[in-house]
Amino acid sequence: MLEFFVGSVAALLIVAGVLVLAGPTVPRRLLARLRTIKPPRTPSALLRSQRPAEPMTNPLHPKTQRVLVAASRLSSWLRAHGHDDLGEDIRGAARRLTGDEAAGLYAMQTVLRRLRAVALDDRASQDRLHHLATELRTAVQDRSEQLELLPRSPR
Repeated sequence: MLEFFVGSVAALLIVAGVLVLAGPTVPRRLLARLRTIKPPRTPSALLRSQRPAEPMTNPLHPKTQRVLVAASRLSSWLRAHGHDDLGEDIRGAARRLTGDEAAGLYAMQTVLRRLRAVALDDRASQDRLHHLATELRTAVQDRSEQLELLPRSPR
């Protein structure tokens, strides 16, 4: 305890000596600078960081993101047209894709195979479904080729 007291007194004496050697203008500048600094108005201002938060970067590959976007479009369209089960399966495969990419791509291929059996009464709806499914199928095939995944045989 005594060493701490002696050390702090010595540090204060050294700081005072440096200020005396620097001259009388340094304390005036320091006091003027301290006056310009305003304390925060609210306690919550103390807790906030001064720089804005940076957005989190997404670690997913761009082609994987393309698969997820196409899956989201198709899933939303299917759910809007009464095919909730297939929409949920696509969303599940997409969730799997973010964790284990190979397993997610295989699951997406399985759902796409089941999607071929869906037939709609309206010609425009059938064309839109075909377009969205083709977009997803192409994205899945591109990413599978890039990862050099071998196609699995249908079960």
